[in-house]
Amino acid sequence: MILLLVGILLWSLSHGFKRIAPAHRKALGNRGKILTTAGILLGLILMIIGYQQAELILIWSPPKFLRHLNNFLMLLSVASFAAAHSKSRFRRLLRHPMLTSVKIWAIAHLLVNGDLASILLFGSMLLWAVWTVVQLNRAENWQRPEPGNPKRDWLFVVITLAVFTVISGIHVWLGVSPFGSY
Repeated sequence: MILLLVGILLWSLSHGFKRIAPAHRKALGNRGKILTTAGILLGLILMIIGYQQAELILIWSPPKFLRHLNNFLMLLSVASFAAAHSKSRFRRLLRHPMLTSVKIWAIAHLLVNGDLASILLFGSMLLWAVWTVVQLNRAENWQRPEPGNPKRDWLFVVITLAVFTVISGIHVWLGVSPFGSY
């Protein structure tokens, strides 16, 4: 559990460095980018290893029907993430599509995982994404992007479904079936 907590802390501080200590981050220049990236990657690695090694401490037992809601939310999460990179009309819908994706992802996983490690991991990612959105909204004057090309909407949908399928396949490959075993 210690690795998980250190990973969460490192991830959060590395992502927040620019907002927490802007003058110090700016003074570091390109070296600061390298340090930030290294901190984020190391935090991610520690979170993955820590989560895998964490003792199973069950806090609550999610009902099986929440799996369906989880899968629907995960499809929305993938679509939200894809919207950030899309040239379709969907890119105009969200102010912070990647952070919205993280929030949806975290909520979806909190619904179906009732153990302490999951609550710590997904709960902290949810808090981090909410904090980041608040910080970004305070710091920037957002302009809605121009409408994308309607012909790109189909490509957006196809890519979203393909990525969702790949993510589901990876979960099955890792031994975690997102669709259950009814």
